[in-house]
Amino acid sequence: MNHPEYNVDCPSGNQLSLTPEAMPDIVAARFQEWTQGKNPREARIAIFNRIRDIPYAVIPELNDPGRYIKMLELNRGSCTPKHFLLCAMFQKLGLTVLYVVYRYRWDEFAELYPPELRKLAREMPMGNHLACKVDINGKLVLVDATLDPSLAIVGLTVNQDWDGVSDTLLPVQPVGEEQVYHPAEADLIQAQELTDTTRTFYSGLNAWMELLRVKNGGRK
Repeated sequence: MNHPEYNVDCPSGNQLSLTPEAMPDIVAARFQEWTQGKNPREARIAIFNRIRDIPYAVIPELNDPGRYIKMLELNRGSCTPKHFLLCAMFQKLGLTVLYVVYRYRWDEFAELYPPELRKLAREMPMGNHLACKVDINGKLVLVDATLDPSLAIVGLTVNQDWDGVSDTLLPVQPVGEEQVYHPAEADLIQAQELTDTTRTFYSGLNAWMELLRVKNGGRK
């Protein structure tokens, strides 16, 4: 029987494809690799670190709850696929997870951007940042694995040493109230509308971050 394949452009311009049936196997394999032989706290930290270390890049196709696992093949992803994956793996650990969404402005980082990207950021609509809140020992803990360590070089907020029990920091300054979703409501989380402006900005942002990693010796 033939199955539809998911095709997403890689940063290199190549394409990778993955049938839906293979997706759970990839998650299960990575989960086993990352958590084997670890106690619950060590397993949480290991999963967090591995997802955080995936180089940040905005690839809109991965924001779909049915396609985010493609990030493991591309080794690139933004806050949305990263936290979809973190939720799935933390649930495998028996943890209760909620999604939290924060509105923010792309131009809050304007002073860090190169001039061309700074101009584009001012034209961007408000963004939606996705993270997780996890019930750990009876407390809802904010867990944010968005930015990879190489990006700390310019002062972006990277959660370098999560202890597995405490709140992490958000990489954005929220505007407005926090929105909370159950994982079953993932389809209700609103993705950024794709326009010529947003696509151009994402392309420039991804290229800039790749350059930062090269300068920092951290390209993957």
